[in-house]
Amino acid sequence: MSFIAIIVGIIILIKGGELLFDGSIATSLKLKIPKFIVGMTVVSFATSAPELIVSVQSAVMGHPDLALGNILGSNIANIAFVLGIIVVISPIKVNKIFYKIDWPVMMLITSIFYYFLVNDNSLSKNEGITLLIILCIYLAFLFFFKRDEIEEDILNANQNDLSFLRIFFLLVFGGFFLWLGSEVLIKGAVDVASQIGISERVISISVVAFGTSIPELSTSIVAIINKEKGISIGNLIGSNIFDILGVMGITAILAPIDNIDQKLIQSDSVWMLSIAFLILPLVFINKKFVFGRIEGIFLIIAYIVFIGRIFL
Repeated sequence: MSFIAIIVGIIILIKGGELLFDGSIATSLKLKIPKFIVGMTVVSFATSAPELIVSVQSAVMGHPDLALGNILGSNIANIAFVLGIIVVISPIKVNKIFYKIDWPVMMLITSIFYYFLVNDNSLSKNEGITLLIILCIYLAFLFFFKRDEIEEDILNANQNDLSFLRIFFLLVFGGFFLWLGSEVLIKGAVDVASQIGISERVISISVVAFGTSIPELSTSIVAIINKEKGISIGNLIGSNIFDILGVMGITAILAPIDNIDQKLIQSDSVWMLSIAFLILPLVFINKKFVFGRIEGIFLIIAYIVFIGRIFL
């Protein structure tokens, strides 16, 4: 029953995230907010809602390993598994902005987050505030320097035709499903961990993290099938940046994370940092700067190795 609870919780989370996403975008369009601002802020918050709710709920309920493991595992899954699947299906041309701005920013923020964890084996309220301040600086950077590059394909003009009553129900039910899904998922994960004798760290960084990364994977595959131009490595990098700064920042402020399983800090966070670094040399392997199928297969294998080792 606990495994079923995990699956049901993930499904409810995904549905809640979809409803909240549609409601948030429709609200922004109704209020005549410029699309590039919506793309930078509302979309980022809405697409990271499952990770945010799960991490906050886990920390508040006294499960810090679930809260941290969810983000570490999601970031690794986004860069290794999701990106790997995407480029195996359809190779991506990498532009200069990736290695000049996107990748260095991701590495800097990931390194700061890693330092916070290893410095005192915790993530304090002050460190959470610092992460949110960095997020504000990052958003300001996007506003002034990358405004013209923010994709608007994800903003469906038809959402502007929704009535305020329908938008209200989308937001209410989206928020409710996110809360309900997180409750079911967390309780199911804790029960499974205790029943089969594995740690909360293992279940969070594998099953829970993979579940909260499904929206990114499904959205990317649908976009590829529809031949949309909005798929890029930068999109996943942006998701990882927001998970660290936004999700962990808010989580640490509401419920500081301590008493963490040392393997999360000494091993899993190192994997997150290493895989983030690995993306750059993989890009330069191909002289045409195409992130292709060989690189994708390599990333998928790296993810399989990562998941396999945490169960050993």
